[in-house]
Amino acid sequence: MKKHLLLSLIILSCSAVHAEPISLEYQGFYQRLKQVNKGNYQLVEVAFSVSKANDCKVIDGTITTEKESYPLTITKEQRIFLPYDVKLKSDRALVNLNVDGDANSCAIAMQVRAKNTKLAYEASELLQIQSEMDALLNQMQGFPMRYFSSDIAGLNLEFGTEVIMTLDGKQIPVSGTYRLAKGRH
Repeated sequence: MKKHLLLSLIILSCSAVHAEPISLEYQGFYQRLKQVNKGNYQLVEVAFSVSKANDCKVIDGTITTEKESYPLTITKEQRIFLPYDVKLKSDRALVNLNVDGDANSCAIAMQVRAKNTKLAYEASELLQIQSEMDALLNQMQGFPMRYFSSDIAGLNLEFGTEVIMTLDGKQIPVSGTYRLAKGRH
């Protein structure tokens, strides 16, 4: 029993040594969230996550100011849920993530995605999602990149399992990802 307990303590202390912190200014996240909230986008949102590439695994995270610390909600897919809070921006909050592995090999991703996913869509709804994604992405780009960017090429509908999706009343078997090119609604 003592050997088992000692081995467990050694393993826990070793894993704590490998955890590396990443600290990012909340202001950058806030700016993106502000564009979504002020843009009145009904069907799309911005999602932040940490890429699992390079064996980057998020252990936990917090948002901290000089006086306060708040825990972050992070899913097993490593999606990070951040509040839209002007006070955190004005207090110069930091987003702190503890990762297992080399923090320098981790990457934060931002994705424009549909707020709600369904198994049945009308073509008009997909057109509105695509239109809102284009508008949001255009709004997020600054000068001079705004003039060199093109609209999105289409939509990727991702499903965790094999499903039967309905598009305008037509049933379509899907395994994984269904790609819908722009104009094919």
